[in-house]
Amino acid sequence: MTDFTDADLQLLTNWDTPTICNALEVVAPQRRATGFTVRPMVCLDPALKPMVGRARTATIRAMDVPGRTAEELRQARIGYYEYVAGGAGPTVTVIQDIDPEPGFGAFWGEVNTAVHKGLGSLGAVTNGSIRDLDACAPGFQLLAGEVGPSHAHVHVVDFGGPVNVCGMAVRHDDIVHADRHGAVVIPPEAVKGLPAAVDLLTRREAVILECARGPGFDIERLRQAMADSADIH
Repeated sequence: MTDFTDADLQLLTNWDTPTICNALEVVAPQRRATGFTVRPMVCLDPALKPMVGRARTATIRAMDVPGRTAEELRQARIGYYEYVAGGAGPTVTVIQDIDPEPGFGAFWGEVNTAVHKGLGSLGAVTNGSIRDLDACAPGFQLLAGEVGPSHAHVHVVDFGGPVNVCGMAVRHDDIVHADRHGAVVIPPEAVKGLPAAVDLLTRREAVILECARGPGFDIERLRQAMADSADIH
């Protein structure tokens, strides 16, 4: 079922990204070992709630002087911003730094977080670098490969195409769920089934947690708790 609403996406912000990954193992078991970031990332504000939105994708470079005029670069940047602003519902910006040394120059800082937030983006996921940590737009989340001081020659190379950020393959309009742990792509047909899957897993885990945290816990009680947990449907 793919007829989800923005309210369905908002509901998914009630759970962290690891919980969503667990629930996807129930709803879309074929996604158990794919579709999520697999390398450590820097989180701008770990206290922020998870963000869930439709992906806006782009690639950047920063190490070399771009082979375009200042006017061509300005027009390309405006075209990119128009792309970010297009479409309905909340968005998450996903940018792949394709330099040989990703993170050489930071795309994300005070200005771009303010601009993207104003254009409806909830935050960004990138393998590149971020800066201006104390001056970024409040409430705008950043997950990045590293922190760096300079933007060097950073510029948008292309936008709207497929990208891969820290092992997570993303296409335009994919549903991305992200928090301080990392990010995962949610198949559209799985969106509506995730809350029920979270409830099921929470009830199953509660049996084991209550047993493990209770008095007299031993291997026999664990064996029984695991059996009881598996019987919950």
